[in-house]
Amino acid sequence: MRSKFDEQLKKLNQELLYMGTMIEENIQQAIEALVKSDVKKAERIVENDEMIDQKQRDIERLCFNLLIQQQPVAKDLRVITAALKMVTDMERIGDHAVDISEITVLLASQGERNNYDTLSKMASEASVMLISSIDAFAEKSKEKAEEVIAHDDVVDELFLQIKDELVKQIRETRTHGEQEMDLLMIAKYLERIGDHATNIAEWVIFSLNNSVQTKNRN
Repeated sequence: MRSKFDEQLKKLNQELLYMGTMIEENIQQAIEALVKSDVKKAERIVENDEMIDQKQRDIERLCFNLLIQQQPVAKDLRVITAALKMVTDMERIGDHAVDISEITVLLASQGERNNYDTLSKMASEASVMLISSIDAFAEKSKEKAEEVIAHDDVVDELFLQIKDELVKQIRETRTHGEQEMDLLMIAKYLERIGDHATNIAEWVIFSLNNSVQTKNRN
């Protein structure tokens, strides 16, 4: 009986890793679509969001089956609880990739270009946090989870840098304020992705040590 349970837990790890890979790719594709004003790519990300939603439902169903059928002990309950919380944060990250893509379509229709170097760097850092947090769960690594939490400061600093740059542009040009606000929203979505990755890392620590409380960032 225990061997079957362990097999299902392994499948849970694999499904979380797969969902994380899907979301990471969407983040990268969303930023690439932004930089290249690729409307078709942005629209595909929006259309494919249902695949991530379905993966969330699959993982939730697996967790509930483990709870109902396998009679897990306390430590197992923490792992399953953490997975259920993690998958919610992961789905929200997927939603933010969609949010970014929808703004990309709007910006492309305006025919304006901007410097996206810092936004691209921020997206890369947020993606690293996402994948590392899920790896920490699969590897049962408290140290890796703590590194993710610490890395959130990097994403926050990049957000502040972008905000300062955009405010400066608005003050200097006084002609493209709407576009700058759209780009600030994208930066805010990336900051939230970092927050959700931090949540995931905190749930990993919870699964390993029940004394840790999560921040439940939105």
